[in-house]
Amino acid sequence: MHTYAYLGPAGTFTEAALLKIAGADDLRTPYNTVTAALDAVRADRADFALVPIENSVEGVVARTLDELATGEPLTIAAEVTLPVTFDLMVKAGTRDIKRIGTHPHAESQCRTYISTNYPDAVIFPTNSTAAAAELVARGELDAAIASTVAAENFGLEVIAQNIGDNQIAVTRFIAAQKPGNLSSSTGHDRTSLVVYIDIDHAGALLEILTVFAKYDVNLTFIQSRPTGRELGHYHFIIDVEGHINDEAVAKSMEELREICDDIRFLGSYPREVRS
Repeated sequence: MHTYAYLGPAGTFTEAALLKIAGADDLRTPYNTVTAALDAVRADRADFALVPIENSVEGVVARTLDELATGEPLTIAAEVTLPVTFDLMVKAGTRDIKRIGTHPHAESQCRTYISTNYPDAVIFPTNSTAAAAELVARGELDAAIASTVAAENFGLEVIAQNIGDNQIAVTRFIAAQKPGNLSSSTGHDRTSLVVYIDIDHAGALLEILTVFAKYDVNLTFIQSRPTGRELGHYHFIIDVEGHINDEAVAKSMEELREICDDIRFLGSYPREVRS
């Protein structure tokens, strides 16, 4: 039996993703923010934390990337992908909608619907889509953009289904754990790392990419994030195909350590095959 922390409350897309990997006997505890969920693992209150890391439409979840790159170290044990659709929900009988709550990523994916149908509504950002649904159930908002499951959990009426601008949006989630456990190579893995360069200089990114190209390692994700030290200083979060124990990936890491200020290994784990 494992214990999981996840971005809550109950009814979030994160919980739906968690149900794809958690066992029937595993304990699931919702937390209000990504940081709180990850801190539960750091404080030994959970074995794993499931949090979103990127969306096919909106892009990266900056809070997750920053926690992995600069927070107390964690590694990734697994990934989960989930198709995401959004519904508009209200308390039964509500028709005058002036205040709509949702997570900023959800709002950005439903802008056409909102501007067409509720151009004068005020959008209230919440920590999660389910949190918005909870506020509607408590009478603090008129409507929420959230999942069908959230409507069921909070007894809300869905008045419009699948309102996203993109009908094939997918979110990727990662299960974070304390460092020390490394899965075996499966032949279909992903390795994640954070690369820190000492001082920004011309060609720094090219040097990094050249190392991977030299060993024929395919990059699947790269994102720059500010280090927080001063304006213009960045580190790179990188995903590559392969396992750290694979020769090509291992040699790439060895060579990167010679040209980079530091590297934080974020884990090697099986890639999820999308159906």
